[in-house]
Amino acid sequence: MTTPDPPEAPNGDKPRSINRRRYWRTLRFFAGVIASLVWWEIALRRVVGRRAVGKGRPARLRRYARGFREMAVDMGGVMIKLGQFFSARVDVLPIEITNELAGLQDEVPPDDFGTVRPLIEAELGPLAETFEWFDTQAHAAASLGQVYRARLHDGERVVVKVQRPGIEGLVATDLAALEVVGGWAMRYRPIRRRADVPALLEEFARTLWEELDYVSEADNAERFGKIFADDLGVYVPAVYGDLSTGRVLVLEDVTSIKITDHAAIDAAGVDRHGVAMRLFGLYMTQIFEHRFFHADPHPGNLFVYPLPVEPDGAHSSAAHDGTRPYYLVFVDFGMVGRIPDNVLDGLREALLGLGMRDMRRMVKAYEILGMLLPHADLDRIAEAEQKMFDRFWGMSMQQMRQMHVEEMREFTREFGDLLYEMPFQVPQDLIYLGRAVGILSGMCTSLDPEFNPWTALAPYAQRLAERELRLNAGTVLDQLRRLGRQVLELPQLAEGVFRRAERGELQVRTTPDPESQRQQRRLQAALNQLAIGLVSASLVIAGTILVVNDERALGLAGFALAGVSVVAMLLRGTRR
Repeated sequence: MTTPDPPEAPNGDKPRSINRRRYWRTLRFFAGVIASLVWWEIALRRVVGRRAVGKGRPARLRRYARGFREMAVDMGGVMIKLGQFFSARVDVLPIEITNELAGLQDEVPPDDFGTVRPLIEAELGPLAETFEWFDTQAHAAASLGQVYRARLHDGERVVVKVQRPGIEGLVATDLAALEVVGGWAMRYRPIRRRADVPALLEEFARTLWEELDYVSEADNAERFGKIFADDLGVYVPAVYGDLSTGRVLVLEDVTSIKITDHAAIDAAGVDRHGVAMRLFGLYMTQIFEHRFFHADPHPGNLFVYPLPVEPDGAHSSAAHDGTRPYYLVFVDFGMVGRIPDNVLDGLREALLGLGMRDMRRMVKAYEILGMLLPHADLDRIAEAEQKMFDRFWGMSMQQMRQMHVEEMREFTREFGDLLYEMPFQVPQDLIYLGRAVGILSGMCTSLDPEFNPWTALAPYAQRLAERELRLNAGTVLDQLRRLGRQVLELPQLAEGVFRRAERGELQVRTTPDPESQRQQRRLQAALNQLAIGLVSASLVIAGTILVVNDERALGLAGFALAGVSVVAMLLRGTRR
């Protein structure tokens, strides 16, 4: 296998070369995992059986994920992002792998400032001419870039986000290796059946290149600023466009209390329940109203900024949830999501289904969103959804966590067929939305252990239902008129039915359900085979009697006809 050419970035730039050592390290790791899977799941399974192989599967999967996690931390770059990306793919990967990857943090040691300074000065000019003060110790570091604090000559405090030197080459190397691994994965039927791995990696690569384009990030930040310009409970840092390029981004420094620093939030007198509800509400607004959302809500990107409480009530207009007023601050807009029309329709349908406890509507939403595989049993899915909602509706996240293990086992036993088939898939348009909502749910529950998602969703579902009712008012009136006519016609229809029944002319037609039809076909086939078997046996007996009585020609003809009957029976079984 030869090392491929590096892939192009969206802007057409192509790194000069690929890091061969890094490329082959990635391929060796995944080749080892695939070889282990083939050995255990194909070769040994045929020898010792499914059950014996299955006993050690969870431990093996955790070992694979742990090995990848260690490699990702050591290599940085794309691998950490890949682990975070796949940690949300519970529809494709086993829970043992996603759980192991869920805690993979994009925090790596910063590069030495001596290697970063030339890049900053190449983009902005000498540091002393641009900044009055520049802290050479990195304030934060991630796999793709790192952040420094500084002060401009006019006294404004800023943060300077800088790409890691040579990161484009590392990204190109890792994406080239993953392209090969994606081809390998598609040869494994259980994966091929559930996901288009090359398409997933293509989406991952597109988002990664966008995250490396700081001009795009600056545009995203400015768009968010305009969206929430009139919301006094939200703050988005200003972008210094004249000091920002594709590789360096200068933003207003809005660093404050991390949203996960609960002790500091409490000490500031801010209500954590209010923070959780506001955060959740802001995401509902982003998704359903603006169709543009912050897709990376991890703790380093969200802050609580307490506002001073002044006697003259200068900040009384800020949303304060009954306690000290505060801003909820969003930073880092490198990873954003956009909601296409079809996805918005599906999400609205799902929200209405949740609010109205209508499981048929929920299944319809899954279909609109493209979340169901072709073989999915819709009735069975609706039944399982209804069972879960009957049990969980109205419960807080904390109450759900405390549900008895035996109750979960009972559900698993009852709907084991669905859990085994896993008829769900997550389309590409929902990948980052699903990841963001997953992180958001955990963050809200951490802020407020009694956070109740049903209560938080209710206002949005109610508004959607009211809007739908207004839009469909004409349709509803038409249906009511039609229903009224049918009610008036009922006595006449009933009289006709009774008359036919008295004369013995009433006919009843039934339509069997699919399972009954399958059983009927199997019974018919069995009867046909029994008839052919009886005929064959009769012909064999008759042939034997004829041969014994010296009628050899007729006896052999009987044997031949019996043989033809048996062959016909076998062919019928094969066609079924």
